[in-house]
Amino acid sequence: MIVSMIVAMAEDRVIGLNGSMPWHLPADFAYFKKSTMGCPIIMGRKTFDSIGKRLPGRRNIVLTRSSDLVIAGCDVVTSLDEALALVDKEHEVFIIGGQQLYEQALPIANRLYLTHIQTKLEGDTCFPDYSNYPWKQIRHEVFSSDEKNMYSYSFELLEKTFSS
Repeated sequence: MIVSMIVAMAEDRVIGLNGSMPWHLPADFAYFKKSTMGCPIIMGRKTFDSIGKRLPGRRNIVLTRSSDLVIAGCDVVTSLDEALALVDKEHEVFIIGGQQLYEQALPIANRLYLTHIQTKLEGDTCFPDYSNYPWKQIRHEVFSSDEKNMYSYSFELLEKTFSS
């Protein structure tokens, strides 16, 4: 199974401010939907709360410390290992946030789907430093700001490489 992480981040790896993303980038939402549709997604409870609902077309798994939490239409688990065991027969699973889950999953992730937002924004939540892992760039697409997307941005796909 391929363990992928998908994230949008501003400069300095900022991913959030006060429980939400400090930007609105429709192109990134479309990229997220296209990339994750049909695949299971694993998210922390705070990320689920910020979204406010289950995401259709994907198996939603919410990771929480509260073993008695029930969320309609979602699997609720208390560990990343438990979440991954639920989907171990799937081709690819996506970790969609937040910061604590990204930190926990980074060592086992095979792929990073990154949206780099070309601006510096205030934030209180950051994506972990991933530069100490051996990544190979598979794809990189750059886009300018436009009437719908107020910031320039790029999509980058990285795959972890392993020495033989």
